[in-house]
Amino acid sequence: MIALGRPELVLIDLDGTMVDSVPDLSYAVDRMMDELEMPARGEAKVRNWVGNGIERLVKRALTDDMEAEPDAELYVRALDIYTRVYGANNAANSRLYPGVLEGLDALRAMGLRLACVTNKAGRFTLPLLSALGLDGYFELVVAGDTLPVKKPDPAPLLHAAEQLQASPGLSLMIGDSRSDVKAARAAGFAIVCVSYGYNHGEDIRLQQPDAVIDSLLELPPLLSKAA
Repeated sequence: MIALGRPELVLIDLDGTMVDSVPDLSYAVDRMMDELEMPARGEAKVRNWVGNGIERLVKRALTDDMEAEPDAELYVRALDIYTRVYGANNAANSRLYPGVLEGLDALRAMGLRLACVTNKAGRFTLPLLSALGLDGYFELVVAGDTLPVKKPDPAPLLHAAEQLQASPGLSLMIGDSRSDVKAARAAGFAIVCVSYGYNHGEDIRLQQPDAVIDSLLELPPLLSKAA
């Protein structure tokens, strides 16, 4: 196993990396579709659709397609329904992946600085972090609406590094998707991906991150050597 060296800053994605939120996301999608008198999509499809923010998820649900654009008026109605339903249920059935708390404890015990960078909107991110006991681990949370752009744009990563006065070249991103890999490469971060999570059904190894781990508990040994 390679050693990446000790980073100045570790940024960690939320959905698909620390939290399996698909049960609540798919519930909101199917409630939305029901109110619109359209067919339910189901958890299996939603699992392949998540990762690019709620706006894109709603569009994928409406069109049953990864990239298609729905009718503009229908989209506005649907987004309003989805936001209402998910806001009331965003921590009902979401669960931490195995090893997340233990991994975060180990990283904190190493004295590493931690921040969360996610494409989930802040009004959903902060309650979810709190409900699952994650809010105390991070010096900073950069949500999907903190800036005008989301991952795979590098801006959220660079914003976190700037806010915490860390060098991008000495910082690390932990994620689960090609958006995380693209954002990290563009920002000059090292990138480690978890083997589980949400990557639209594609093996994350195809994106060639610096390392792939099966649990956050596997991360501390990668960072054990001084940079």
